[in-house]
Amino acid sequence: MTKVGVAVLGSGNIGTDLLMKLVRNSRLLEPIALVGVDSRSDGLVRARRAGVLALDGGLASLMGRPEFERIALLFDATSARAHVNHAAALAACGRRVIDLTPAAVGPYTVPVVNLEENLSAHNLNMVTCGGQATIPIVAAIRSITRIHYAEIVATIASRSAGPGTRANIDEFTQTTALALEKLGGASRAKAIILLNPAEPPLIMRDTVLVLSESADEARVASAIDAMVARVRTYVPGYRLKQPPQLERLGPSERMHIPGIGDFCGLKTSVFLQIEGAGDYLPAYAGNLDIMTSAALATAERVAEHLAS
Repeated sequence: MTKVGVAVLGSGNIGTDLLMKLVRNSRLLEPIALVGVDSRSDGLVRARRAGVLALDGGLASLMGRPEFERIALLFDATSARAHVNHAAALAACGRRVIDLTPAAVGPYTVPVVNLEENLSAHNLNMVTCGGQATIPIVAAIRSITRIHYAEIVATIASRSAGPGTRANIDEFTQTTALALEKLGGASRAKAIILLNPAEPPLIMRDTVLVLSESADEARVASAIDAMVARVRTYVPGYRLKQPPQLERLGPSERMHIPGIGDFCGLKTSVFLQIEGAGDYLPAYAGNLDIMTSAALATAERVAEHLAS
């Protein structure tokens, strides 16, 4: 099939890593432009070396060029605030957008959970790095039993948290928690992000705690293993640090959940590690790699949908 023309908005860590993936790995997408606001940024320098149009005047500088006509799909790797304006401008000219910010203008999208039902959407939101890592696990458990509460803690290396990540921390926690409920199926959810300053930097880790109705523990563990294998098809560095821990809580061990009350049932703890592919970012920056990998997988499936 003919490749679909794409552009990346944002020449920071996420945008540059995504561009490198597009240049090296994509069979279906043709990177036409990388757009930033700093002509000296490493991303724009690398784009020029790769023969990709590099612009430092923001989205407006791309929309006024003839190359824009060849672009059917854009990735937004800027900020939640900037994406609100970008989304409106691109909707007006009929372009599809994959949003890597927590703006959540379009539907939350996690490739292994709900991509197929969002293929016709003009704006797809990739939630957050913590959401991409943990929502599949919560959804796997939800496929077996009802979930009362889900809590996730995303721990990332401080070095891998650039200005965009730091500026969007409030949006990260809010967007991730809402997506854990909407996509993961939890009645209530909470998300926490920790920036670890350790040296050398630690690889991204996520802890998932799920309180659910009692269920066959072997079925729950099997569903989690199967979901991990599915995520690994587009994020090879995604893996369990150890087997899931499942514990039945009877009346004497019941837990109190704010807003829900006393809980008896199945407590499931899952510990994940996400190692980056090293396309541009260091291996410890799994938090950024899982976003760009999920966005690339989403875009390639959208391209197949457009071709059909």
